[in-house]
Amino acid sequence: MPQSRFSRLPAPSRRGILAAGGALGLTAVLAACGDEKKGDGGGDAGGGAGKSGPWSFKDDRGTTVKRDATPKNIVAFTGVAAALFDYGIEVKGVFGPTKTKDGKPDVQAGDMDVDKLTVIGNEWGQFNIEKYAGLAPDVLISTMFDDKGTLWYVPEESKDKILKLAPSVGVSVYDRQLTHPLQRILALAESLGADVKSDKVVKAKKRFEEASERLRKVAKAHKDIRVLVGSASQDLFYVSGSNLSVDLEYFKALGVNIVEPPEKAKKASGGWFENLSWENVDKYDADLIMMDNRTSAIQPADLTKPTWKKLPAVKAGQVIPRIAEPIFSYDKCAPILEDLADAIEKAKKLK
Repeated sequence: MPQSRFSRLPAPSRRGILAAGGALGLTAVLAACGDEKKGDGGGDAGGGAGKSGPWSFKDDRGTTVKRDATPKNIVAFTGVAAALFDYGIEVKGVFGPTKTKDGKPDVQAGDMDVDKLTVIGNEWGQFNIEKYAGLAPDVLISTMFDDKGTLWYVPEESKDKILKLAPSVGVSVYDRQLTHPLQRILALAESLGADVKSDKVVKAKKRFEEASERLRKVAKAHKDIRVLVGSASQDLFYVSGSNLSVDLEYFKALGVNIVEPPEKAKKASGGWFENLSWENVDKYDADLIMMDNRTSAIQPADLTKPTWKKLPAVKAGQVIPRIAEPIFSYDKCAPILEDLADAIEKAKKLK
């Protein structure tokens, strides 16, 4: 995933899902849920209008997920749930960054009313299996940041218990361009009952296409503007390359001049990004810096490192947010391209 994958993962310690003495209680819940799953999944909250008859969807693992009826009790990674919401599909539960410490919606929650959602886990390693089972889930949906089928924010240590409760759908956001997950989420939403030919969806898709073409033209006209993509933690600054990340691969394909760390330097992160100490944060020349906007990363306004403040782009005020985990709806991705085009067009050449 984007460069803060490693800045995010080690920070919160992975929490055990089952508290002491909770195993017996969970076993009972699993058994009850197993009986209920013999039907259509039950429940009438969430989901779209749906279609009559059996439902199936072939995901990016090559797995065809089947149900006797269109899923209504949907549980999804927060960003996926937010994308489905833009298409009129509401979920029952979410896992992943949903609420900030002050109770406000996380950036990945999009337009959803987070107070109406059942949050299975708000941080890395959190996934309340009993709460999940209690929702009688018809399907679990998440993104994937590798080619092994690893479902994002589903804890590895408890995935076997979790995935026994309902079939899962994985949408790949690994080593491909932004247009792929956009198309896949749209297809998934349609299968769940969304009207993908509505004026809202058609206009959003057209806006995205127009934004893509504008970014292509701006990037060509300002190809000397070097864009560095970064993420900040207390001890390290991460410089991401354009490969592997769906947004950066798309920007690169449109002609954006992205600063590329050498492959050898990215080896420690699996090819995603280079780790730099704050003393070496000026290693690369950049005219524009895009900074990870997720709550797991330190935001530019909170950065007090002297070496950061000395960077030419920082001194020139040429720092913009990077939506490191986009909400994969055309409505949410079009502004990303528009904002980047604006920033490149306005940026001054610094060296």
